[in-house]
Amino acid sequence: MPEGMTFRPNAELMQDEEVLTLVRLFAHLGFVKYRLTGGEPTVRANIVDLVREIAHTKGVRSLSMTTNGITLPKLAGPLAHAGLQRVNISIDTLNPDKFKRLTRRGSVEDVWHGIWAAEEAGLHPIKLNAVVVRGYNQSDVIDLARLTFEHGWQVRFIEMMPFAGATDFQIMQSVTEQEIVNQIEAELGSMELVNGGYLDGEARLYKLHNALGDVGFISSVTEPFCASCSRARLTADGRLRLCLLREGEVDLLTPLRSGATQSELRDVVINALWNKPWGHGLAEGIIPMNRTMSEIGG
Repeated sequence: MPEGMTFRPNAELMQDEEVLTLVRLFAHLGFVKYRLTGGEPTVRANIVDLVREIAHTKGVRSLSMTTNGITLPKLAGPLAHAGLQRVNISIDTLNPDKFKRLTRRGSVEDVWHGIWAAEEAGLHPIKLNAVVVRGYNQSDVIDLARLTFEHGWQVRFIEMMPFAGATDFQIMQSVTEQEIVNQIEAELGSMELVNGGYLDGEARLYKLHNALGDVGFISSVTEPFCASCSRARLTADGRLRLCLLREGEVDLLTPLRSGATQSELRDVVINALWNKPWGHGLAEGIIPMNRTMSEIGG
């Protein structure tokens, strides 16, 4: 995010009961897997209570969270007790100086404390996400991948995706899955595909010889998995985004606040889902410009 980011008024964003109303609607429609993303979801007031309500909603089978990990020493236990099952923790580098430059004021040590807290709370399997940027943290993938020798974690490398903002930089500095595979194998030895190459969610998994954990790749740009995508994103301001890399969205919060019935909201959602794109348009140079990544979630 820009240093001087201006945040929207809280009243323009979904309130807890509105989130729960839409979760119940999606669960009724057959959605079974949910992930809370950000910004940073753990700074939301009443996050533990919200997790508890979502986890106990009929039809919800899986509930996970993507977080920077900073507040997990305090919240991992309560969140797990409330029904959270797993966490994805963002950590682009293990180098303290690089990490501080990236986050402007963060400490990689704080993230480590969060990882240990998540492990102690039983939020397994822990997944560590790193967006790889050429010239910045490409050399750090070795240390991150090496973590899988001693820990049963899934270390996942994500290709940088172009969004509104510095799109030229995002395109030019992206590092492909094959480049990272070659880099890791040259340093740490060969990797074998896990599950015959079938994706675990959105990640293609490999395992280093004698490693406890897995190395994963989320390669939305060079190896898109659009054909198997059944995901939708509900943004903080209540819009259903049907593809991360397309601009199309459907407003659910306005009709909800205008008194729409569950049946009417259901029709809006179903009509939207019928128009879910078959894939993104990056290969044709179509880049989503209506939101930055921090405004969408993950």
